[in-house]
Amino acid sequence: MITKNKMICENLDRASDGELTFAGVRLSTLAARYGTPLYLYDEDRIRERCRTYLTAIRENFGEGAKALYASKAACFKRLYEIMREEGMGIDVVSSGEIYTAKRAGYPLERAYFHSNNKTDADIVYAMDNGVGYFVVDSTDELLAIDEIARERGIRQRVLLRITPGIDPHTYAAVATGKVDSKFGSAIETGQADEITALALSLGGIELRGFHCHVGSQVFDSDVYLRAAEVMLDFVANIYRTKGYLADELDIGGGYGVRYIESQPEIDIAANIKEVADFMKSYAASLGIALPAVAFEPGRSIVADAGLTVYTVGSVKRIPGYKSYVSVDGGMADNPRFALYGSPYTILPVMHDLPENSDEIEICSVVGRCCESGDIIQENVPVPRNIKRGDLIACLTTGAYHYSMASNYNRLPKPPIVMLNGGRDYVAVRRESFEDLSAQEV
Repeated sequence: MITKNKMICENLDRASDGELTFAGVRLSTLAARYGTPLYLYDEDRIRERCRTYLTAIRENFGEGAKALYASKAACFKRLYEIMREEGMGIDVVSSGEIYTAKRAGYPLERAYFHSNNKTDADIVYAMDNGVGYFVVDSTDELLAIDEIARERGIRQRVLLRITPGIDPHTYAAVATGKVDSKFGSAIETGQADEITALALSLGGIELRGFHCHVGSQVFDSDVYLRAAEVMLDFVANIYRTKGYLADELDIGGGYGVRYIESQPEIDIAANIKEVADFMKSYAASLGIALPAVAFEPGRSIVADAGLTVYTVGSVKRIPGYKSYVSVDGGMADNPRFALYGSPYTILPVMHDLPENSDEIEICSVVGRCCESGDIIQENVPVPRNIKRGDLIACLTTGAYHYSMASNYNRLPKPPIVMLNGGRDYVAVRRESFEDLSAQEV
């Protein structure tokens, strides 16, 4: 079914002449000013989502609870400045993300350092820069952190990443809570119990609690309720057997966002209340105090705050087969269809789809890379008269686009332009050809 005149994002609209607007600004104006491909971010939407999480978490879990922005969704200096201003914690997964947060003036004592393979250099860099917490993924990492911390005469605060064995019924590539995962120590195999005992024995380690993450693009609270039950059982068992009661329990992130109309819209505040009510009741039934709870939203903070504008290059029609609309971007700025088959909504910018279905054709929107898999989306309805020079918009591109972008085919990365109250400004400039070879000797 072809759906017309539908807006899956609250910050999208059409002007009286039919042109698509984002955060109240005409896309043709921005494309003319900055060129395409063009990443746009709605700053007001980002701040609104931060406040939704912080308010709901504090109201339902108390002042000790935390919202940590998952930096891997989108990482650039201006975004960390916004997180600092909004009072968000952050999680980081590399020294590069730590460096970027530091440049933004973010207080790194509020940062949680993830990754399944922190190098010794990463550990040293994080400690040297005062990163508050390490989320420890393995025994090897725990021992390395302990050794480096003792050399400095400190005790490093850590959470242990625990694998609860929950299948989130999502894409296999983004499911991280199952036992067979490169992440964490599994409860089922006894390894979670073993790494906890080891952490409690080490002089350079201050064990603060536990962490889990069950996956990404999750729409049902049931996944979080099941994970919370498993994790609280584990916390209670550790308390009974080892006399250690966790101060903190981080249950990860992963709430989904609407990429296409058929996907549901999540009431974040209602979901957090449901999880909080369950966790408080279940902890009480186990006879333990509920640890301070943390969430790690990433995608749901920035995804629908983002949009990418492209210019159509060629339109190729193969009679009896299919049609291709090629744009001036592609898998270099959005690799997610190639990686996951991720669905997207793509709209013409200057006018909505015609009311008459005879004036619409179905095409594959593809990129300019020399790669047959360079596809942004299949089965996209477009006006039958679409032509070279027309603008199209790919919606909900705020998460995992800029952060996963590459220079494949030696393409410069697009700029990031922030929109705030009708004002636009550059947060990340467009890469130049000189940038592409700046590191070459």
